[in-house]
Amino acid sequence: MTAGRPAAPPLAVRRLRTQGLTHPDATTPEQVVDRLLAVQAQDPRGFRLAVRSRSTGLTSQAVDTALSEPRSLVVNWLHRGTLHLVGAGDYWWLHPLTTPQLATASARRLEQEGVSPQQAARGAELIMDAVASGPQTRTALRALLDEHQVPTQRQALVHVLLATCLRYDLVRGPVVGGEQAFVSAAQWLGRPPPPLDRDEALARLARRYLVGHAPATADDLAYWAGITLGDARRAFAAVAGETTSDDDGQTWLTDSADAAESAGDVVPAPRLLGPFDPVLHGWRSRDPLLRGHVGVVTSNGVFRPSALVDGGIVATWRLAAGTLTIQPLEPIAQRDRKQLTRDAADVLAYLGQAERPAEFTD
Repeated sequence: MTAGRPAAPPLAVRRLRTQGLTHPDATTPEQVVDRLLAVQAQDPRGFRLAVRSRSTGLTSQAVDTALSEPRSLVVNWLHRGTLHLVGAGDYWWLHPLTTPQLATASARRLEQEGVSPQQAARGAELIMDAVASGPQTRTALRALLDEHQVPTQRQALVHVLLATCLRYDLVRGPVVGGEQAFVSAAQWLGRPPPPLDRDEALARLARRYLVGHAPATADDLAYWAGITLGDARRAFAAVAGETTSDDDGQTWLTDSADAAESAGDVVPAPRLLGPFDPVLHGWRSRDPLLRGHVGVVTSNGVFRPSALVDGGIVATWRLAAGTLTIQPLEPIAQRDRKQLTRDAADVLAYLGQAERPAEFTD
């Protein structure tokens, strides 16, 4: 630990471990996503970098391949109405569990964007007819909707696509010309499995959430998944025989407790995290990691790329014109700067960019 920096809270240490950041030994994108269940994905570079920081020996092309060839990963609007990267099998039960509550807000946003209910329904039909013939890029779908006088200006296109995803099985699948194309899940992934009843789906949600986010409370699960607190409590109650909780309601899977205890209070090596990294989304409070630093999460809801040292966020970073620049939020020891510099080189290699030395702004 760097002199003068407080030790990471035990809660943060345990969460970093379950997030796969302490020992990033995954060797496929599917292993990372399976552990986390859902990776926030509105930033294309961000979800690819979330895989990098929790794996070894991969490049971003491995994520594109998983989306395009084995069709093992997809992206769709799920938790909280936000795009998430999920396993192909998990899409089928997460979609009915996390999206029905989005319908009212979706209809309101369509109205605000000047899209009538009739136009939205017509647009959804056009989109599903188009993807029936194969993957369709957003550019192609915009042209199709424009041709049929379905509004696409400002944010109208996004909300017509969202409404289609809520109503049908539209998902983002293969990467086509650098753009993730839309497909019908049933056509792209094959016949869906039998549906789960809600209680079974909630139990699965709680169990899978705790694999990548424990210790956590029911309130944390409600926040992360965008479900009601009542449903989150039902979810935790359904797996009570598999979990242990403390007096604060922090809950973890019992069979993981011995492994966590034997691992001790080890924190991840200094590492660069991408924008919208899952470690800043999984719980109601981000305070154990942010340590009072402002600007990592901006006022308009952007989660900036950040640097993790001693179990906490100590810097933000950006990549522009091939140069990765690190902006410290607090003093960073020289040995940690060297490790961040090495990790910056790995970021560039992972993204397929030419290696250039990282720069610090102080």
